[in-house]
Amino acid sequence: MILVSSCLAGLEVRYDGKHSLYDEIKRLVAENKAITVCPELSGGFSVPREPAEIMGGDGYDVLDGKAKVLDKSGKDVTAMYIKGAQATLKIAREIQASLVVLKENSPSCGSSMIYNGQFTGNKIVGDGVTSALLKRNGFRVISEEQFDEKMFDSII
Repeated sequence: MILVSSCLAGLEVRYDGKHSLYDEIKRLVAENKAITVCPELSGGFSVPREPAEIMGGDGYDVLDGKAKVLDKSGKDVTAMYIKGAQATLKIAREIQASLVVLKENSPSCGSSMIYNGQFTGNKIVGDGVTSALLKRNGFRVISEEQFDEKMFDSII
């Protein structure tokens, strides 16, 4: 079983109330081969919400207490991001996820790129909070940009 970001399956859970539909992932969910999760909703956020970015590092730094997640107004929302990451880890363990596909660039889900923390649209190499926690716990995490349906077929 794979675990996927809810927005990639077409659910309107992004901060702006939209989705990031990826047709192949939506099909896998419909076929009960994948389960959706939104770490931000699991952390207590609502839709819509202010955009947030990691300040002073990446998801690993947030987990280690060296960086914070702030929304665009400057409110510290770090605790909610950590709570959502922990809830996602619990689900990944429960379903024994063989693969996790998360939305790239997100402060929760980015698995190789995140925004730079200045709300300028610029990106840096790094993991989001959920991606970092899952990787630390031995899960294989990729983005929708790296997802290849043939790869999935070899996993199940």
